Amino acid sequence: MKKKISLFLAAAMMLTLFAGCTPSAETTPTPTPGANPTQPAAQKDVDLVFFTGKVETVDLLDEIIADYNAQSNGITVEQEYQNDASNIIKIKFASGEAPAVMTTYEQEYVNQGKYLDLSDWNEIWDRLIPSMRENCTDVNSGKQYRICTNMTMAGFWYNKEIFDELGLKPANTWEEFVANLEALKVAKPDVDPWFIFGNEAWHLGHLIEFIPHGYIKAKYGATEAKVAMLNNDKSILNFGDPNGAMATFAAGLLELQDKGLLNADVLTATSDNCVDAFVSGKAAMFSNGMWCLSGILEKDPSMADKIGFMPYPSMMADGTPMVLVAEDSGYSISAETPYSAEAKDFLEYLFQAENQKKYAESLGSPSAFTDVDADWPPAAVVEGVNSAIESAANILDIPMKNLLDSLVMTLDEWFRICWPESTRQRNLRLPMKRLGMPVLRPKIISTESTAKRFIRAATAASFHQTGYE
Repeated sequence: MKKKISLFLAAAMMLTLFAGCTPSAETTPTPTPGANPTQPAAQKDVDLVFFTGKVETVDLLDEIIADYNAQSNGITVEQEYQNDASNIIKIKFASGEAPAVMTTYEQEYVNQGKYLDLSDWNEIWDRLIPSMRENCTDVNSGKQYRICTNMTMAGFWYNKEIFDELGLKPANTWEEFVANLEALKVAKPDVDPWFIFGNEAWHLGHLIEFIPHGYIKAKYGATEAKVAMLNNDKSILNFGDPNGAMATFAAGLLELQDKGLLNADVLTATSDNCVDAFVSGKAAMFSNGMWCLSGILEKDPSMADKIGFMPYPSMMADGTPMVLVAEDSGYSISAETPYSAEAKDFLEYLFQAENQKKYAESLGSPSAFTDVDADWPPAAVVEGVNSAIESAANILDIPMKNLLDSLVMTLDEWFRICWPESTRQRNLRLPMKRLGMPVLRPKIISTESTAKRFIRAATAASFHQTGYE
């Protein structure tokens, strides 16, 4: 079964971009960047910082790093975790203090030559599922600047026990999806059919990416959709079309909110609230990636038999069910570090099969290495994953910044389509004020942080929360 999953995942994977980060730290001069990864590191004291924003792996990596440091090969690695890693790495790059190894990865730094070219590291690439190299390939240069160790999926997670009790099946169309939510509401009025944790802007961004933009990706193909997003090609994205995916998505959320099919605290709820609600049976389904599994099972191991997985239903008549299959846990080396050989030595240790087995099982996602046999998933999840891969279109993942850069250019049009002028200003005023933004509709929003807040304001307006009228 595990081999089946790996094969299916490999076949379904398309080109994509993904995020990661790095810390800094340096001491004594050593070999130049680009040194042969098999070359032994110099027997000198070298301190390396491993920078990451991936909270799920911090504890395990502390253990692996401690074992590596105990080898006494002259290299000492220190892990630096930052909750706001994507912003902090910008400061490190700007100040010339980029970490040697990082999990943060952004296209703008690829374009600036900030990452070391790892294309010739065949000893590692030969161990990975072949499609993983494609997933890690930069579309502009055709080179690889990161190595990803795992694969992940995103879709709807649902309570199988509740679904089986009510005789519900995973939905393929939006109509079937809404019918399931309505049936849940009638049969179990104390259960939230669909839980959205809107307090975390990335989650709202993912919903936009996976559902309305997912339709674009399924329609045009992963590569063309990715290029369109990077170039903000409105002829393909078409977010301003009153009959397009974005307007349909906004209208669909309004309908669900009006029917009480979403949690009442959608704008203030957190991911922790979502896990608590799901584990306690107070939420029937939610959207997220495979990374959420470890938190659910840590909270309640008995949920292993109750977790179901299904694709995103298409909201468009000519659409198809969609599922995200992408690489996860990417590692890059700074092109500016004089310790590339030492950095590669550490990564070689991290990539050893026994360490990657621990990694996959701890993270709860399949390994990208062909020589790693890990017991990562509950059986119920395996069933849902295999079914989703066989039946749904894969929608590649796009870094949040690229999604936002495209969205902010079209949100003004989206508002104009979805809300008449008389109600738009009223509905936007309070949420924008609470988010510390001017009570105006800017036509272009230039910064990532502002764009994220604006998306939250837009979502708040679409939900017509009490007091916003």
